[in-house]
Amino acid sequence: MTADVLSEVLSAVRLTGSVFFDVTAAAPWVAEAPPSAEIADAVMPGAQHAIEYHVVTQGSCWISLVGGAPFEPVQLREGDIAVIPHGEPHAVSSAPGMRAEPNLDLHRRSNGDSDLPFKLKTGNDRASDAHLICGFFACDVRPFNPLLEALPRFMRIGRGASPATDGLLEQFIRVASADIRDKRAGAQSVLNKLSELLFIEAIRSHMDELRTENIGWLSALRDPLVGRAIALLHAQPVRSWTLDELAAESGASRSALASRFTQLMGYPPIQYLTRWRMQLAAKRLNERGAKIAAVAQEVGYDSEAAFSRAFKKFSGKSPSEWRSQ
Repeated sequence: MTADVLSEVLSAVRLTGSVFFDVTAAAPWVAEAPPSAEIADAVMPGAQHAIEYHVVTQGSCWISLVGGAPFEPVQLREGDIAVIPHGEPHAVSSAPGMRAEPNLDLHRRSNGDSDLPFKLKTGNDRASDAHLICGFFACDVRPFNPLLEALPRFMRIGRGASPATDGLLEQFIRVASADIRDKRAGAQSVLNKLSELLFIEAIRSHMDELRTENIGWLSALRDPLVGRAIALLHAQPVRSWTLDELAAESGASRSALASRFTQLMGYPPIQYLTRWRMQLAAKRLNERGAKIAAVAQEVGYDSEAAFSRAFKKFSGKSPSEWRSQ
């Protein structure tokens, strides 16, 4: 159930990946990334949000979040994947505590994907002692992205996390190294898809590490009761669910489901259904030729007027305004 729900959400928020930088470095070196909001449209045109990632294919380095609450530097070793879900500014360097001025010009494309990945060499003139492949994941955050809300500020997945992670990482490094070197036909598409698989595997690894006391959407998916309820809502989003029906089909009492769901998610099940419907509708409204009346029916509303009121109340824009913007 949870795997299907996760796949549906990743599709609804339009997750896409991109390999952007091929970095070789020789100590001492440092590169600092600005907040992803400042570069999202440049690196992933049309993206609402950009998530940055770094894969260490050789050597080691340090990464530090440099905005917001204090964050201790983390060492990344060969085979590690670092993901910054909320796009915070961060520094990647040969030693902890190093800083640099972000270079926004580095993130500008001139010929679309044909430019990518940009080859960068940083540090001194000696032979490189570190190699990184860096890129971005684009996704929608509005009107509803339960996954992004549930992710921490920083994710590090090391080699050995699971056989699946190791296998994907090895394949990514092998294919990336060959395609970046040889510029084979279709290389960029292959690398982008592999990076998306790495992100999904990073989410799975993060879910495996969650404790029973954790809250949020990913914890809710793992919960036997709430996970069943969420899977039912995703399986039939157009159904006029009541709390009693959802509780009965989830195998719990009305009060038990309402209490546990709200404890993990912060709001009740039917409100989750409304939010999910709005995200499904937003995705459809982005598609050329989609009629508002048809979208309304597809997400469970009997009338266009009722759907338009609900959509505007939740997103702040009418369906027609959302589509035009």
